Amino acid sequence: MTMEIIEQALVSKSPKVKPEDGIIITDNFIAVIDGSTSKTDKRFSRWKSNGRYCMQIIGKYISKMPKDIRFEQFVNGVTMAVRKKYKDSQIEYLLAHPEDRLTASCIVFSRVQRQIWMIGDCQCLVGDSYYNNPKPYEEEIANKRAGIIADMLANGHSTVSQLRAHDTARDAVIPDLIATMKNQNITYSVVDGFKIPIDKTHVITLDFKPWTIVLASDGYPFLKPTLKESESFLDSQLREDPLNIHAFKATKAFIEGNNSFDDRAYIRFKI
Repeated sequence: MTMEIIEQALVSKSPKVKPEDGIIITDNFIAVIDGSTSKTDKRFSRWKSNGRYCMQIIGKYISKMPKDIRFEQFVNGVTMAVRKKYKDSQIEYLLAHPEDRLTASCIVFSRVQRQIWMIGDCQCLVGDSYYNNPKPYEEEIANKRAGIIADMLANGHSTVSQLRAHDTARDAVIPDLIATMKNQNITYSVVDGFKIPIDKTHVITLDFKPWTIVLASDGYPFLKPTLKESESFLDSQLREDPLNIHAFKATKAFIEGNNSFDDRAYIRFKI
């Protein structure tokens, strides 16, 4: 079975910062990795964000893993790859403070296993079927932020331009985001160097028909069968609702001067 890349894109949310998303392509695997934006000041690298560092660790592991690796082996192996970046003295602290861990979501296609592996908040199209693995609580927090902004705008406490310069509503929900991270690898899965609950992951097994597959990070709020369509829907969102508080609600705004509200990665291929 061959894998034919049709198109791909990797765009940082800010033109001044390297992306925390990544795309990995080998002879046997295609993956999209979404490094999580830090919610605290804790850093494991002097030169890069935690999200980008974690993305690169996972990418390096995928690029070197055996072609016939099974999902459970991948879960254990990628967990250990991140775990090795922690000092022994940090483990007890990180166990109690998941918000400070190196964290990422990832979606991986295995050519040999003919499977798509989903850990954390990622999405894909397999033919006409859409799959995702969203974080719990995210919608609730996004709705809370939208309500805060609605009050700010209605009462004249802020303007759209001011919120695009500094999203104070996001500042207000950061404690909620950190609180939900206490459930990381308990009620939802991520790659963070700690045990991943298999029942919070998702595996899609494909038959032996030809398939067209799209793997993407959550930087695309409306995933479509082509990159052009996905970019077009994203562009409409950024123009019509830059604060992300209406049809698509998010925990952060499209900041003025940025490329989008989040990094984005997209790859379409045939098998």
